[in-house]
Amino acid sequence: MNIANKLTILRIILIPIFMIFLVFDIEYGQFIAAAIFVVASITDYLDGYLARTMNLVTKFGKFIDPLADKLLVSTAFITLTEMGKIPSWIAVLIIAREFVITGLRVLAASEGITIAASWWGKLKTISQMIAITLLLIDNFPFYLINFPLDQITLALAVIFTLISGFDYIYKNKNVFKINN
Repeated sequence: MNIANKLTILRIILIPIFMIFLVFDIEYGQFIAAAIFVVASITDYLDGYLARTMNLVTKFGKFIDPLADKLLVSTAFITLTEMGKIPSWIAVLIIAREFVITGLRVLAASEGITIAASWWGKLKTISQMIAITLLLIDNFPFYLINFPLDQITLALAVIFTLISGFDYIYKNKNVFKINN
């Protein structure tokens, strides 16, 4: 197993540890969970970078990397909903978009078509990671100046989620026409 895939596996292993610090009453648990989330998010970038630059792309990596991403983000948004930090419709919308685009990619792959990540998708991911982190740390240190950066980045994450979802579907609508 190469280093890129090991980083992806590390991201999956970090998910239950992340949850432990959020679910159990642990002193500074949310801050520790946020730190774990940031580390996991960095592995998302790093494993992709290493896979591309060191020619470490594998079939296993193509499967497990997007799965790890979806598990991490879904876990965070579901937990934030349970904690009362975001409304459930936001978590549902974001997770539903992931299912739809994953389905589109599976359908495209069955026809030999690869759907690469778009800039909208990358903006979606970055804004989600920042929003989740700020929500986990209760907008620290921005709450000191009464600036709701967590809510602003959450709104951007929702907007980029919708735009990227529609963008992927629109640009790949031909996938739905194959073999009717």
